[in-house]
Amino acid sequence: MSSDDPQTISASSTVDTPAPAEAAGREVERRSPHLPRRASDRRSARPLPASVLTPPAPPPPPHLDDYKAIVGQSQLDTLRYLAKELKGKTIKMINSTAVGGGVAEMLNRLVPLLSELEVPTHWDVITGGNDFFEVTKAFHNALHGAPYQLTQAAKDIFLMYNEQNRRRMQFGEDIVVIHDPQPAGLVLSRPQTPAHWVWRCHIDLSNPNAEVWQFLRPFVEQYDAAIFSSQSFTQQLSIPQYLFYPCIDPLSEKNKELPDSQVQEICDEFGIDRSRPIVTQVSRFDRLKDPVGVVQAYKLAKKYVDCQLVLAGGGASDDPEGAAVLQEVKEAAGNDPDIIILDLPPWCAVQINAIQRASTIIVQKSLKEGFGLTVTEALWKGKPTIAGAVGGIPNQIIHKLTGVLVHSVEGCAFQIRYLLTHPEFARSIGSSGREHVKENFLMTTNVKRWLLLFRILEHTKGRRGQVS
Repeated sequence: MSSDDPQTISASSTVDTPAPAEAAGREVERRSPHLPRRASDRRSARPLPASVLTPPAPPPPPHLDDYKAIVGQSQLDTLRYLAKELKGKTIKMINSTAVGGGVAEMLNRLVPLLSELEVPTHWDVITGGNDFFEVTKAFHNALHGAPYQLTQAAKDIFLMYNEQNRRRMQFGEDIVVIHDPQPAGLVLSRPQTPAHWVWRCHIDLSNPNAEVWQFLRPFVEQYDAAIFSSQSFTQQLSIPQYLFYPCIDPLSEKNKELPDSQVQEICDEFGIDRSRPIVTQVSRFDRLKDPVGVVQAYKLAKKYVDCQLVLAGGGASDDPEGAAVLQEVKEAAGNDPDIIILDLPPWCAVQINAIQRASTIIVQKSLKEGFGLTVTEALWKGKPTIAGAVGGIPNQIIHKLTGVLVHSVEGCAFQIRYLLTHPEFARSIGSSGREHVKENFLMTTNVKRWLLLFRILEHTKGRRGQVS
């Protein structure tokens, strides 16, 4: 790699196995706050800070009363009232990964809050080999509409690992919630349990690959209910369907308020120059997030306005494509010293928080999307946000009111240029975006939705539909 290559700061080759020797990255010199850097300074080499290479001790989860200053006492009183009827009822949440991605982040906060409300909630994660996660990643893309030839071998791998997990797990709770397609086959245990079973789908099923959906649909219709993140994601099903917007936790490490000195320190560590405009996309290195398209939009906008591009992300343990996509991003970046690529492990929530708070504009140029919690995070921080008009993003971004929606590389480039040259408009949509999140997409509202659903299910006990 030449000295003119973009900065790529990588903490590990995978999200689970840090490789400090390989991840030495580029040297980042500490400089005075807001002091511009020469390109040669920003490309020198030095190991990454220990704050990135070493997982921090997890902070204690917040308690309900900690949210009072944000949402008000009446909201907390409502949650406690709704939970009274459910006291002692047990819940099991099951998904495919404990780290990486929005589902794991939400469960990390949802589980302790429900338990604090005396609705004991357990979280289990399925296991699987690389072959399983390669198949389920292909299913994920196919359910978003990508072409895919479903083979018997892929079906067998999916069924085999679901059966292994089904035999390993116990389902003695009152309500079992299965998140996304990967563990959908666990529902075959439903007839042997008294539990209500709920399938929580976080992806866009509006235009799925027909073969994959026909394979998965018989599993889905054995559940008592399905939950989707947007009205447009649903499919015609024989079971009840509910709308649950995903959420962020305003008190999490990724979203809590940070002192400016900490933001500056983290930017210095990564070589981000706060004296110049910063355009950022935070997401996994996933083709559906279109990081290459973001690079192309930045390069178009850079012809007219000065800015830096930060691509901050990593992978998830159930996503085997991340390394290949990261390489594509590096190739697209070429030798631009103002493109900073951060391949971060999943424990870098504070670093992501600081980068978002330092950013002038945040982009989420997804080609397909479930809900897009990185958009929610950006809006909560009051940042003018540009995002693809796909999936659940239009539920969050009302065009030109809470952010701006785009459909192409050229449209994204235009909006970057426009927002950088119209700061009053940028501030206005940033402020409106934060209020929109406060009203609709915070963890306390999500807890309320779950409690209401659990109460509905408990009232239907004894009238549960028969397995077809």
